[in-house]
Amino acid sequence: MSPAPEQVPLLPAAKPSMKTASVSGAVFNVSTSIIGAGIMSIPFALKVLGIIPALVLIVFVAFLTDISVELLLRFTHSGDSTTYAGVMKESFGPIGSIATQVCIMITNLGCLIMYQIIIGDVLSGNKEGGKVHLGVLQEWFGHHWWNTREFSILFTLVFILFPLVLFRRVDSLRFSSFISVVLAVVFIGISSVMAIMAIVEGKTKSTRLVPELDEETSFFDLFTAVPVLVTAFCFHFNVHPISSELHKPSNMTTAVRIALLLCAIFYFTIGIFGYLLFGDSLMSDILMNFDESGDTTGALLNDVVRLSYAVHLMLVFPLLNFPLRSNIIELFFPKKASSGTDQRRFLGITLALLVFSYLAAIAFPNIWYIFQFMGSTSAACLAFIFPGAIALRDVNGIATKKDKVVALGMVILAVGTSIVAISININNALENKN
Repeated sequence: MSPAPEQVPLLPAAKPSMKTASVSGAVFNVSTSIIGAGIMSIPFALKVLGIIPALVLIVFVAFLTDISVELLLRFTHSGDSTTYAGVMKESFGPIGSIATQVCIMITNLGCLIMYQIIIGDVLSGNKEGGKVHLGVLQEWFGHHWWNTREFSILFTLVFILFPLVLFRRVDSLRFSSFISVVLAVVFIGISSVMAIMAIVEGKTKSTRLVPELDEETSFFDLFTAVPVLVTAFCFHFNVHPISSELHKPSNMTTAVRIALLLCAIFYFTIGIFGYLLFGDSLMSDILMNFDESGDTTGALLNDVVRLSYAVHLMLVFPLLNFPLRSNIIELFFPKKASSGTDQRRFLGITLALLVFSYLAAIAFPNIWYIFQFMGSTSAACLAFIFPGAIALRDVNGIATKKDKVVALGMVILAVGTSIVAISININNALENKN
């Protein structure tokens, strides 16, 4: 563990505390951590739930996220730990810290794999349901060895992702996070314009305000969309790294609320317009709906949408790699080492994570199951179950009665929803096999 600031993973030994980050930088880093692949999943959530329930759920999950982060920060400031795992150790001992680190590793490594899969889809296409979806490079240049899925992901990994993950301070990523947010806005903006044009031309697809329940879709099937929204708002693994570099850690609450508001607006916009644009033909990966167009202007807009999203994910990648790497170091190398050993360890773990995530992205080309699994397990724990459990445990005696009631409700909701979602997913998987 890291009970003192000088032992916080990845901070140089000569400079134990570098509190130079700004609130605006924190807003961009938090926003980038939240958005990630969430933009892609929200329109499909509207298809599953219907527009009204999905939008209500987005607001509700964002509200619960704000509460959970506020609880997490308050209990961090009341104790001696400076990491998420450290706060869990204060409340539940070594088992708590290990559980937190394992959940962060599962969530973040899953996201790193998922991001590379999506980047490969955009650049080199894929196959789903027997249909071939061409990538941007194949549309432009045809099929060649250098624009195959394996090579395009490898090129991105070596020349873009690797230099970004070498930064040892999360605040160093504030400029790439700003660009990432801008690219997310571009993606949302173009999608919205295309949807508005479709509305004007009367070409919008049929949509549902509320879900349709029939013999094939039960009420419990709707719970499968909830883990996706939980994952879309899960950034708790970056709360401590970002807040620790702020001059006033209390400003983190302000940064989080601004970021949550921005991301909720982003999710609202892409959810509604993405659903209007594609209707029931919408796929779980909305980018797959942008791979065809009958005219040059439409094809150009489709390519810009897909490329902006792919570059956005490239810039999100280091923000998720940062806490993943720090938790691996904190779990397996808790004792302070010499500077030379730290440098070799840092580089070795960084390379190992890149190689493993690359091989997994090549081996597992489908992202939807990864999304649902993380949202039902590790992401739900990090976002709601663990913060609620910390407040209920209240080792420092600072929780009010209201805090404990809210925390208990949050834990019950998260656990109950996750159990139902996991059960439905297992049942659907078994039925598909039969």
